Amino acid sequence: MTRAVTSQEQQDSLSKIQPHWRDYLELTKPRVVMLLMLTAIVGMFMATPTMVPLDVLLLGSFGMACAMGAAAAVNHVVDQRIDALMARTGNRPIVQGKISPQKALLFAAVLATMSMFVLSFFINALTAFLTLFGIVGYAFIYTLYLKRATPQNIVIGGLAGAIPPLLGWTAVTNQIDPHALLLVLIVFVWTPPHFWALAIHRRDDYAKAGIPMLPVTHGIDYTKSSVLHYTLLLCLCTLLPYLSGMSGLIYLAATLVLNAIFLWYAFRLKYSNVPGIAMKTFGYSIVYLMGLFIALLVDHYFKFVLVA
Repeated sequence: MTRAVTSQEQQDSLSKIQPHWRDYLELTKPRVVMLLMLTAIVGMFMATPTMVPLDVLLLGSFGMACAMGAAAAVNHVVDQRIDALMARTGNRPIVQGKISPQKALLFAAVLATMSMFVLSFFINALTAFLTLFGIVGYAFIYTLYLKRATPQNIVIGGLAGAIPPLLGWTAVTNQIDPHALLLVLIVFVWTPPHFWALAIHRRDDYAKAGIPMLPVTHGIDYTKSSVLHYTLLLCLCTLLPYLSGMSGLIYLAATLVLNAIFLWYAFRLKYSNVPGIAMKTFGYSIVYLMGLFIALLVDHYFKFVLVA
C-alpha cells in the first residue's frame, strides 16, 4: 500500500534540493533586467554627444543591473504564495524549493549592497540615490503594498520601473535633465498597455491568487479599452523627443512606424476576438520599446556625425 506523503516530508525533500547558479540568475528576472538595462544604456549615450566613458558605462551598468536584480529577487520572496498559484510563475526557484526565501533575501541584500557601493563610490551619489528609490519603489512599495491594494497598481508603481533611462543619464552627467525625464515618461506610459495585455491573458490566474489586477476588478473589456487609451497616449508622448528637438527625423520615422503597429495591435485587442491577441500585443510591446530606444540612439549619433 502507498503511504500519503506528509507536508513535513515534502518540505524535507525540497530542502535537499541543491540550488544551481541558474536558479539564482532566474531570481533576478534576467529578461526584464536586460530590457530595462537597454533603456538605461541608451540614457547614458543620449546624455553625451561623444562616447560614454568606459568606466561609467561598465561600472554604471553593473551597479544598475545589480539593483534591478536585487529588487526582482525580493519580488520572488514576497510573491512566493501568489507565484505558486499561477501557471506563469509556478516554476520559479522559490516555489519549487530550489532556493529558500532566506537565501534569496541574502542574495538580494548582497546585490543591493554591491549596487550602492559601486554607484556611490565610482559613479555619483545622485545615481545611487535614484537607484535606491527604484529598489524601494518596486520591491517594497509596489510588490508589498500596491500590487495587492489597487487595480491601478501597475500605473502608480510603474514609476519605479520607468527610471532606468534617468539613471543612465545621471550616471554620465550627475544631473537631472528634462530630456531624461522625457525618456522616463515614455517608459512610464508604456508600462500599463504592456502589462495589462499580459494581465488579460492571465486574468484567471490573478483572480485565483486574489490580486486586484484591472481585468479582475473591472473586467476584460474595460481593460482592453484602457490598453487602447494608454497606447494612444503613448503615441503622443513618443513624439515629444522630436518636438522638443531632442531627436530628429530618423527617430520620428521609426516612431511613426512603431506607433502604427502598436495601435493596430491595440485596436485588434479591443475590437476583435482573435485567439491569442492579448499575448501577441504583450510580445509586440517589448519589441516596440526596444525599437524605440534603439531608434533614439541611432538618431542621436547620426545627427552628431552630420554636424561633424
